[in-house]
Amino acid sequence: MSGSASNNDNASPLPEITGYRLHRVINHGGMSTVYLGHQIALSREVAIKVMLPVALADEVSRRRFENEVRTIARLEHPNIVGIHEVGRTHEGLPYYAMPFLPRGHLGQRDLSKDEPRAIEIAMTLLSALEYAHSRGVVHRDVKAENVLFDEGERVLLADFGIALRRGFGPRVTTAGLAVGSTAYMAPEQARGEDVDGRADLYSMGVLFWEMLTGRLPFEASDALSMAVMHAQDPIPKLPHHLRHWQRFMNRALTKQAAHRFQDAAQMADAIRSVQQRKPWSPAVEVLQRLRPSPRWAMPVWATLGVTAVTLVVLGFSLGHDEDDERPAPAPMMSTAPNATPVVDPTAAMLQPLPEAPLQRALELARQQIARGRLTEPPDANAFDSVLLAWHTDSTHPDVAKAIDDLTRVFGEQIVRAVKDGRDEHARELGSRATALGQQTGTAGSPAQQQLREQVGKALDARLQLAVRRRDGSDVQRITALAAALQLPRPLDARLLARAKDLPKGLARGATLDAVSQASAKVSVALTPRPVSRREYARFAVANGRDPSLCRERASILRVIDPRDWQSPGFRQGENDPVVCISMEDAQAYAQWYSAQTGRRYRLPSHEEIAQLPAEIDGRAVSMWLRDCGRNCQQRQVAGESWRSQEGQRTLLAARGYDDVGFRLVRER
Repeated sequence: MSGSASNNDNASPLPEITGYRLHRVINHGGMSTVYLGHQIALSREVAIKVMLPVALADEVSRRRFENEVRTIARLEHPNIVGIHEVGRTHEGLPYYAMPFLPRGHLGQRDLSKDEPRAIEIAMTLLSALEYAHSRGVVHRDVKAENVLFDEGERVLLADFGIALRRGFGPRVTTAGLAVGSTAYMAPEQARGEDVDGRADLYSMGVLFWEMLTGRLPFEASDALSMAVMHAQDPIPKLPHHLRHWQRFMNRALTKQAAHRFQDAAQMADAIRSVQQRKPWSPAVEVLQRLRPSPRWAMPVWATLGVTAVTLVVLGFSLGHDEDDERPAPAPMMSTAPNATPVVDPTAAMLQPLPEAPLQRALELARQQIARGRLTEPPDANAFDSVLLAWHTDSTHPDVAKAIDDLTRVFGEQIVRAVKDGRDEHARELGSRATALGQQTGTAGSPAQQQLREQVGKALDARLQLAVRRRDGSDVQRITALAAALQLPRPLDARLLARAKDLPKGLARGATLDAVSQASAKVSVALTPRPVSRREYARFAVANGRDPSLCRERASILRVIDPRDWQSPGFRQGENDPVVCISMEDAQAYAQWYSAQTGRRYRLPSHEEIAQLPAEIDGRAVSMWLRDCGRNCQQRQVAGESWRSQEGQRTLLAARGYDDVGFRLVRER
């Protein structure tokens, strides 16, 4: 390991390890301390990683360490740091010994003016990752601090400390948070999902960006904000002198793993492809083709014609980026009378180019928009095709037009769904339109603003009709839909005031949504258990969601000791039902989980949920229902709890309660 970290721990006693003499601390981590030591038997300097006592307080931490050692020991590659020995200190703490690498790590070097060296390091690391991935090992923490150098300046990938074999399952900390360094972390890893080698390739994209530019693509003041930026913010633009890497970065850092490079070899091939591009190559090729040939003489008119072609091509080269993939013009042919037939030396170069990936994606998007395939089927829809085009070349003007066209059609379809009362379809399209704006950096574009304005007007028109018909149930649905679509302007306040006292037309404890779905015989499946603390933590981290206030108490304690889902006031395990979650939190989780899984999840009605409460260490917990009380600021909860013996009660939707959790139903 690197010997670059400062020694700031001299006051603490060094561990005792048989066969080694420890000198000083060279690095600290969240789970371990690395020491510079001397292996007595072989008389060599080593780095010794010793686990911290607090890191091994439970079986999960012990298993993580054991997995780390087994993973590293199994990998034998010239660019992966290996292990000398595994054992225990005199205090019983596990350790392992590695080569001592005194030349520091990649984060201490500035390669922003040395593109060839940055490429060389990237290719070396991809070779190491290709080897590890082929053996079922995902590193999960590729970052500058884990790229080390030996005395011969050989690059080595270190610290598979949170490496994961495929099939072992997602790994989270005891706090329920995804592990890894958020500055380099793939969006799916930040969400705590099961990951594969494509997460490492995302981290490689971040690392390569850092090498080329001297800074990270996303920068934030804290880890959570950084994770959210990776998950939601559009890919930034490289400096002008590095623009030839933009298309590569758009694919390497795409949010969806399916649109990234699918393996390390494919990513390495893409780097070689960019590296091989030469400035002015079309002009140089033309000039080479125009060298005089002794086999034929070129008439004056033909010479002038070829010269004109040369100037056109030179102008094309000077006026366009090297990544422009538009087809070249057709070859110029001679039609002069009585002229000796002349073979145009530029004809081969000027043949139409094969269809480019960008043009294919754009043409697919146009066809899918025309056929109304906006989000379905999963493998052939306009939403995915437009994103693929954006990741291929985000600077191309045709891509911007495609994004605007899709946004416009989204708006038209949402308006139509609002008018027809197809609220779930409107919610789905609204969610995709929002995602399109966020992922392409066009959330504030005129097309997005027009969409929101049109949808707002459609909701107001439907609200006016509902008030005129005295349909209080539809007013409820319109209000809920407006909240789900997150429009910047509220519904017409005057209409809402007139609708305040309209009869709902339903029995207490039910909503029209629940009744209409029941009458339509929508088939649903109740999830086998409530949403756990671990599952909710993934959602909270991925979305940066602040915890809701939990059960206000008439005491000074509510100020000095506030409660939330992380600290409800009593002990909980990671798999226990999450509590102190508001109705709004639960609905947001259902929407997020639906987007992650591609299935439709929502909160259950009182008719759908089993009236059996969950338990936390003997405490019964009620469950949120989707049903409104007297108004939708209040919602129903089902099941007795350790605080209440009522089978069903009404609570404020905007706050959490320490005896209320939630579970979901999936619509089939």
